[in-house]
Amino acid sequence: MTTPFTLTFDCASPAALSAFWCTALGYVPASPPAGFDSWEQWLRHFAVPEQEWDDGAAIEDPTGAGPRISFLKVPEPKTAKNRVHLDVQAGGGRATPWEERWPRVRAAADRLVAAGATELAVANLDGRPDHVVLADPEGNELCVV
Repeated sequence: MTTPFTLTFDCASPAALSAFWCTALGYVPASPPAGFDSWEQWLRHFAVPEQEWDDGAAIEDPTGAGPRISFLKVPEPKTAKNRVHLDVQAGGGRATPWEERWPRVRAAADRLVAAGATELAVANLDGRPDHVVLADPEGNELCVV
């Protein structure tokens, strides 16, 4: 039996970072909880002060297969390398011929750089490019593989 979980990013700008990760993963903004027509309705129902309404965001896999991801506003900036990171699996896996896989990886990395990521490195395997290491707009590392 598995336990449901939500992956959570601490960040400075939940709305902006959640938009980036929607682009990266093909996710969509999370629907409001059952019984509520909107997040505003939910926030009002629980008397969340309006100045705190932008303190969080959530995204979800539109197919329901992947985990929910939330973004929580925190006052301190990121200061060290991530101990956990996401691998965006755009290439099809190493069983896919390199000639097919690498252009997919490169195209996905370029798309994410255009969306606000920073390219940190291209990792090589057996003398040719294998995956791209990026940082999201707030500096969280990810790999495009």
